[in-house]
Amino acid sequence: MKICVFGAGAVGSNVAVRLASAGVGEISIVARGPHLAAIRAHGLSLRHIDGEQWHAHFDHATDDPSTLPPQDIVLVALKAASVPAQADALRQLLAPDGVVAFLSNGIPWWWNYGWNKGSGALPLLDPDGALWNRLGPERALGTVIYSANEVEAPGHALHRGVNRYIFGEPDGSLPGRAGRLAELFSSAGLGGETTADIRYEIWRKLLRNAVGGPFCALTRLASAHCSQIPGLADIQRGVALEVANIARMLGAPITDEHALGAVNTQLASNGRPSMLQDVLLGRRIEVDALLGQPQRFGQELGIASPYLDTVVALLRGVDQALAQAAQK
Repeated sequence: MKICVFGAGAVGSNVAVRLASAGVGEISIVARGPHLAAIRAHGLSLRHIDGEQWHAHFDHATDDPSTLPPQDIVLVALKAASVPAQADALRQLLAPDGVVAFLSNGIPWWWNYGWNKGSGALPLLDPDGALWNRLGPERALGTVIYSANEVEAPGHALHRGVNRYIFGEPDGSLPGRAGRLAELFSSAGLGGETTADIRYEIWRKLLRNAVGGPFCALTRLASAHCSQIPGLADIQRGVALEVANIARMLGAPITDEHALGAVNTQLASNGRPSMLQDVLLGRRIEVDALLGQPQRFGQELGIASPYLDTVVALLRGVDQALAQAAQK
């Protein structure tokens, strides 16, 4: 079996090392820059915060996916905004019966596939329809991730806490492909599961993302320190309740208890969400998949969301500032 991890950031590094260490197939990795150079020279090291360590070398490590043979499974571990530009590369990389799973947070670009409440590409997430029209949503497999990771240095990644990866078919069909991928992940110690309702699981995880990373990014504080700012938790609750209401209006069985539970989980966390890591490293942040698309859903439904509107506007300002700084 040929498996490609497309994007060797924090999540991709964790997955690639664990799959390679388990010997589940021929593992290739698509990376870039100093991280790729280190992987080619010395392999990729992963350590758990509790001390366990893994080290792996790969069958192929490249920044040019066109050099790889056709892949049975492609695991895309890129930020959502970076994915549309890779539509042709992903299409060419997949074997005829290959499947592509997107290991990212938030609303996915394939959301309207096999669903009776929308159709076609989502302009915020797939602006020119490249993924929808050239890759095709039928090739995609839905994924929800519970796994905290960081790249500590080129060739070195850190894993914090648990590994839990939930796979599901976008059209809600029987989890044949999802089941095979869940078994593969479980065999590598990555906690694979399946669901018949991947959109419900996406909303559940999105609630946690919505009240975590954005607030850490805006304050530049880790989760534990955010929770100490007077009044901030009230804003987090406001965002969570608005997102839950939008999800319900779209047919997901998301309750206010789910929303408030996500806030409580975040307030008790001591993590460094990926959005905070991006801000501290001067990288652009993921706004639309996490909050922009839920906001757009709400606007299309005529649902007022003042908390969400405010946070999205602030995050877009931060993202614009990061983009301008990167051009200097």
